[in-house]
Amino acid sequence: MEHIVIIGNGISGVTLARHIRKRSEKQITIISAETEYFFSRTALMYVYMGHMTFDHTQPYENWFWKKNRINLKKAFVDAIDTSTKTLHFKEGETMRYDKLVVASGSKPNKFGWPGQDLEGVMGLYHKQDLENLEKYAPNNKVCKRAVIVGGGLIGIELAEMLSSRSIPVTFLVRESSFWNGVLPEGESAMINRHIKKHHIDLRLSSNLKAITSDENGKVKSVIIEETDEDIACDLVGLTAGVSPNIAFLEGSGIETERGVMVNRYLETSVPDVYAIGDCAEQRETIGNRRPIEAVWYTGRMMGETLAQTICGNRIPYKPGHWFNSAKFFDIEYQTYGWVHGKKGRPDYEAHFHWKHNDDTKCITIAYHKETKTFLGINTFGIRMRHEVFDRWLTEQRQVDYVIQHLSEANFDPELYTHHEQVILNAYKNQLQSFLHEQ
Repeated sequence: MEHIVIIGNGISGVTLARHIRKRSEKQITIISAETEYFFSRTALMYVYMGHMTFDHTQPYENWFWKKNRINLKKAFVDAIDTSTKTLHFKEGETMRYDKLVVASGSKPNKFGWPGQDLEGVMGLYHKQDLENLEKYAPNNKVCKRAVIVGGGLIGIELAEMLSSRSIPVTFLVRESSFWNGVLPEGESAMINRHIKKHHIDLRLSSNLKAITSDENGKVKSVIIEETDEDIACDLVGLTAGVSPNIAFLEGSGIETERGVMVNRYLETSVPDVYAIGDCAEQRETIGNRRPIEAVWYTGRMMGETLAQTICGNRIPYKPGHWFNSAKFFDIEYQTYGWVHGKKGRPDYEAHFHWKHNDDTKCITIAYHKETKTFLGINTFGIRMRHEVFDRWLTEQRQVDYVIQHLSEANFDPELYTHHEQVILNAYKNQLQSFLHEQ
């Protein structure tokens, strides 16, 4: 019986295993060095905040794996011999495979900062990070201040987590405005204000120079590059992005750059070896998408796609229109299609921006300057339906049509205040001003 071995028990690897089992009787083994059972990484913050226990983050009961004949092995892969199709584990054991799938995910970025490996320095990715947070920041008596380095989505999650236990937080963001490499100017500025409103000490245009240690090898303070300011703290969260977790592939003959290089069918340079999820890097980019996407839903889609190929129906990976969602403290964020920030914004891309007076709701609609084709939308504080925008992007609707039909996409409950008419009026006023200038 053909043996499929999957390295990594995140969303991509587990989805792959489930869908192979639906379609075949193949032998399946999932290998993970982190935890025995699959859990939802996106739920880690809610465990720390007291909304759920760690058991609640496991979508499947422990009996599920045995019932579905999916073998789980907790081990660390030290090396891969692709010529003999053999895995070598750190513990000394070996395992043979017929087809191998690398789904090893990401690891938090470290940039060689002095002190980056001290006790009390951590990311927010692994279960062990959650355990370290409980150890070093259980309350504001043990942790009198935390410093977060890196202004992305993981950074703001960690800020919210620590803030929920009344731990003072200093947030070092190297950009001049929060996440302005992704968000347009008005949205980024609104999130700056929202972060400060939650009593976070937000330091923009600030880089980490070094982390200092006490006599026991634990964090004592951080030093800021620009000012040499020394900020006393008991915990440092490194949230400056993630990179593919692929060091164990060295010497395997599997081609890598930043990630594991794959074609549209998620095949690597070695026959019978595939890669999916955060660690996979597309040889040819798909539309405007990045070659590596560390996103939950793309990992799931890759798992579903590769299951078809492994079970005899070879199909390419087609992720469709870009979408994503996140939360900035109290403000929910959704994006569909492409709305570029200042950096990397194409010349043809124009924006219509509307912000509510309460400074917690806004939208930005991107469209083509010449053709007026709808390109994408960001929404903050207003819930919208994914399937509606996905359809409009496929149909290449005009921006006028999208704005006039926004109510069709609204997902907020009936008793919530709806803002479509106000948005439409603002759009008409902006359009009239533009025509007047012409």
